[in-house]
Amino acid sequence: MVYMLQKYNFRLLVGYNFVYIYVVSNLPYVIIDLSMEVKISVLVITKNSQETLEKSLQSVVDWADEIVIIDDLSTDNTLKIVYQVSQVHKVFKVYKNSQIDLGKQRAFGLEKCSNEWILVLDSDEVISSQLKFEIQNLKFENSKNGYFIPFQTHYLGRKLKYGGENYKKLVLFRKDKTIIKPGLVNEKFEIPSKKVGILKNKIYHYSYRSIVQMYKKFTDYAIRNASEKLKKGEKTSIKKIFIYPVHMFWARFIKDKGYKDGFFRMPLDIGFAYMEFLTYFLLIFKKK
Repeated sequence: MVYMLQKYNFRLLVGYNFVYIYVVSNLPYVIIDLSMEVKISVLVITKNSQETLEKSLQSVVDWADEIVIIDDLSTDNTLKIVYQVSQVHKVFKVYKNSQIDLGKQRAFGLEKCSNEWILVLDSDEVISSQLKFEIQNLKFENSKNGYFIPFQTHYLGRKLKYGGENYKKLVLFRKDKTIIKPGLVNEKFEIPSKKVGILKNKIYHYSYRSIVQMYKKFTDYAIRNASEKLKKGEKTSIKKIFIYPVHMFWARFIKDKGYKDGFFRMPLDIGFAYMEFLTYFLLIFKKK
């Protein structure tokens, strides 16, 4: 609820987490923002993330109140990078935890976060300067329990706008108002109250940095997807092995207008078709 008090030529506006005082006479008005500070924990899951981690951390380290790192037993320089950044900005909490289910790994991380509001950031994602400003100036209303943020995927250093690569995700939310739906590949956050907003500015996602790295990722995802489908009791078939991959390429490159980005992105959409093929092919050999 918002209360308004007026005395002389001033008006006091008091809300859930803000106080405004402004002149209501005919003189030019002045706003004094006495907003209550909302602290944010940034949760990052890492596993051999040295290629992109530093850029990701640098995009939040100068304004996040806490950065929680959950490292899945990295064998590269991931933890060294975290240590180096933490020497300048001492807002880090680092834990080691190995978990194949990404949703359970996130849940473990959320337990380690101290603040009410959480921003979930992957180690290959970067907060744009515009989004940083938007979050810092966001009036965290009592009527909102979370915010969807738009993503901008980069493929081989180039931005993509079509073919399933321009989307929004719920990654900024109140910890106690949000539930996680686990997944071996992609977990999902949901707010039962549906009290959510949408921010305007973007998170940059550097998911596909080279052809080799991209196909290694798709192979890993296919193995995980096959395990997930096996748990759900799904069976493979000739149609799923050979027709589903063709449909996947058509849906991304033609139906969702991926071709508008340019033919340079065809290896990406072929990669998604490959992942679909491998997922159902592996189901032939998997047993419960």
